[in-house]
Amino acid sequence: RNQPGPGYEPSCVSFRSDRSKDAIFNFKDISSGNNHHSGMQRVYLLFYLHSGSSAAVCQYKVQSGLKKKFQCVFEGISKAGNPTLLNEIYTELYITEGGTGELNEEHEVRQIEAASRKADRAETSIRQEELFQLPAGRQEPIRTVMTKGVAGIGKTVLTQKFTLDWAEGKANQNIHFIFPFTFRELNVLREEKFSLVELVHHFFPETKEARICSFEHFQIIFIFDGLDECRLPLDFHKTQILTDPRKSTSVGDLLKNLIRGNLLPSARLWITTRPAAANQIPTECFDMVTEIRGFNEPQKEEYFWKRFRDKKQANRIISHIKTSRSLHIMCHIPVFCWITAAVLEDLLKSREGGELPKSLTEMYIHFLVVQAKVKKIKYDGGAETDPHWSPESRKIIESLGKLAFEQLQKGNLIFYESDLTESGIDISAASVYSGVFTQIFIEESGLYQDRVFCFIHLSVQEFLAALHVHMTFTDSGVNLMEKQQKTSVQFYQSAVIKALQSPNGHLDLFLRFLLGLSLQTNQSLLQGLLTQTGSSSQTNQETVQYIKEKISENLSAEKSINLFHCLNELNDGSLVEEIQQFLRSGRLSTDKLSPAQWSALVFILLSSEEDLEEFDLKKYSASEEALLRLLPVIKVTNKAILSGCDLSERSCVALSSVLSSQSSRLRDLDLSNNKLQDSGVKVLSAGLENQHCELETLSLSGCLITEEGCASLASALKSNPSHLRELDLSYNHPGEAGIKQLSAALEDPHLSLDTLRVEPAGVQWLTPGLRKYSCRLTIDKNTVNRNLKLSDNNRKINLEKEFLMDYPDHPDRFDMCHQLLCRDALTGRCYWEVEWRDLVYLAVSYRGICRKGNGHECVFGWNSQSWTLICSDVHGYSVCNNKRETYISSFSSSSSSSSHRAAVYVDYPAGTLSFFRVSNDSLIHLHTFNTTFTEPVYPGFGFRFWHSDSSVVLC
Repeated sequence: RNQPGPGYEPSCVSFRSDRSKDAIFNFKDISSGNNHHSGMQRVYLLFYLHSGSSAAVCQYKVQSGLKKKFQCVFEGISKAGNPTLLNEIYTELYITEGGTGELNEEHEVRQIEAASRKADRAETSIRQEELFQLPAGRQEPIRTVMTKGVAGIGKTVLTQKFTLDWAEGKANQNIHFIFPFTFRELNVLREEKFSLVELVHHFFPETKEARICSFEHFQIIFIFDGLDECRLPLDFHKTQILTDPRKSTSVGDLLKNLIRGNLLPSARLWITTRPAAANQIPTECFDMVTEIRGFNEPQKEEYFWKRFRDKKQANRIISHIKTSRSLHIMCHIPVFCWITAAVLEDLLKSREGGELPKSLTEMYIHFLVVQAKVKKIKYDGGAETDPHWSPESRKIIESLGKLAFEQLQKGNLIFYESDLTESGIDISAASVYSGVFTQIFIEESGLYQDRVFCFIHLSVQEFLAALHVHMTFTDSGVNLMEKQQKTSVQFYQSAVIKALQSPNGHLDLFLRFLLGLSLQTNQSLLQGLLTQTGSSSQTNQETVQYIKEKISENLSAEKSINLFHCLNELNDGSLVEEIQQFLRSGRLSTDKLSPAQWSALVFILLSSEEDLEEFDLKKYSASEEALLRLLPVIKVTNKAILSGCDLSERSCVALSSVLSSQSSRLRDLDLSNNKLQDSGVKVLSAGLENQHCELETLSLSGCLITEEGCASLASALKSNPSHLRELDLSYNHPGEAGIKQLSAALEDPHLSLDTLRVEPAGVQWLTPGLRKYSCRLTIDKNTVNRNLKLSDNNRKINLEKEFLMDYPDHPDRFDMCHQLLCRDALTGRCYWEVEWRDLVYLAVSYRGICRKGNGHECVFGWNSQSWTLICSDVHGYSVCNNKRETYISSFSSSSSSSSHRAAVYVDYPAGTLSFFRVSNDSLIHLHTFNTTFTEPVYPGFGFRFWHSDSSVVLC
């Protein structure tokens, strides 16, 4: 030991030999008595340690200290409560790679809602022990990782679990030291000067005792938790370069040089932050950005299974959470799961079979009551039956509410002693606040005992702020939002306006709580704390109506969605129920929806438990207006099918904004058969080249694109080379130059593009609409049933009840079903139109459909071999496949329409079959089947015997 060389100082120990690393790796095994080493190895290692390998001893001491520090967790961050072993309660979090370190100013409840939809998708997740492992296809090592996540999502517990697993020898055993720091601890040292070695010695005195003053030859991970709480100056544009880990400087400069890689470039760094603070560090400083999405659906259930040993109780809680979208969304946050568990556990004990809270306001009121009970019983020696609220506890809540509101207005989530003083809280009594309502208000201590305060979650602060505003208004009539008196109706309306004026939704959750507190039922839960005035039903009705009027305005999707949550807090779901009834009945006519009903449809789709991984616009309305109305749904889906929806450049502007959005996970976009033209493609390309765009598959087939549009696409691919893999430009006219540019992109090894389709190509495909795919059908006379009469050069088919046609016997003929097939095998894109009368079946079928008998196996649409549109003068339109008939008359006015012309479009490679009603030369979409054709298909027509006036004319 202490051999002269790089990193050596006379009073320090510096290790460079592999022998010391072996000792580090195996010291725990020896000390614990593990016997997988040979006798000689154990003798050598013991001798080596005895002779002075203080680095191995140091590592063991660091691990022991970290194990002691992190093996227990206090749920709700309550240090006065009973600790729980982290390994017993820990539930794996859903972590994904992607995104950037750029600023996201949206309110975290909006980010939670977005994360909740993403967490239920089948995306590639990362386990915490894999953070620094080299992903497949990547060659450069990962040095610095940023992990983003909203408050309460589990960032701190994740770093603790990561560290504990290393300390217990379960993971990352190639790492010599893990040094976890929090920015709260580092803030205390903002006026001090340290070298990197001194900083490590300061927080981990074991390293100082071992006289280690050089870390270059160790594998080290530094963890810096809570960048959003950083009060150190981190100006990366004014960094003074520092390479010597023994030279003193400010802690801020130390961190900047460590992050930049000037100090200890071999060390790995992991920084966690809330999204709003992610831009404090330049994006180029990170090798990987990950995002904690919280709990996905299985992880939520796992949490409650671990939290409640009683399976019956756990099942009831899990089932109840699913009945409320608000609770279900919030349970993606581990802290909210804990709040929910605390409330529901208490309620299930006190009232078997009773109503459980369904709204956020109810949940947080019960949470407050639970904490009041804890205070009364645990600290005051009271009984379960005693009143929860005393003058003392009411005063505490009033003080905390005032602090919550005043700091919320300033945008502060972390409070220091000066902040408490400004709100009139006695600093000497601050420990009483954190000791009484420990789960609501916490106190952290740095090394110098500077006290830092915060609420366990932003939502708790917002609830108490709303409670303070409500109590002030009911007690004095003063509206703290505007510093003046107002009537009850004006009070709530002004709060709605304030929330809508906030560009980032910073008052969204506050507004939900404030409106929820206006209900008499919720006020009764806080009896003894609130003055029981209660808003009149008339006030609530006027507030509901006002919110509905606001929903009808041209609001952003996020603001509109929050107003629907507000209606839920007011127990009004009429708008949503209206649309749900239409959806259930199949009579949703989107061309008659009001703006408020459109917003309700968006809210339902975004709140639905159904998977939004794939969204087909034609299921609602094949129109540009529908696309623009449903754009928020497009934004959160993985695959958007927008083919044949009469879209233009206007749609491309909207879709370009979606592709450029940081919160879009859109990966597959089908825009085929729309009139986009070069101008639309140019606008779309602006979105494609944005660095936020992660689109992998794009279909622009049949979109009237020429060489000019292809040039825009080729340029976009070069600007954002890492995502788009598949591009379909068939049925366009790219010209030689366009094909050359795109082929060059395909061959460029720096681009991800690996599939390009440009054929068929030619000027003939520049005709708008589907009619460019028209094909002339020829009836196969060998299939025609004898009750069907052909005329007009075999272009017209009539049902004849009284006469049998003199067709020769043939094995292909339908002998009892009044049907026929055409000769034309369809394997590409084909379109045809017909005039029909009375009742007819327009079908597409495999050749092998049964011809004998009249059972389901022969009837078009009533088997897996065929698909059909049933056109009826009486019932309108319906579609059928494999015995499943769906009525779609609500999408048309067929019963009153004079148009009896229908169209069929088959895209065989894409596996789509679409039916349309033709009116005034326009195509009105009726239905699209999405399938995978396994063999060529053939057009067919069918009739029913009792409809003697039925006929079809091939147009």
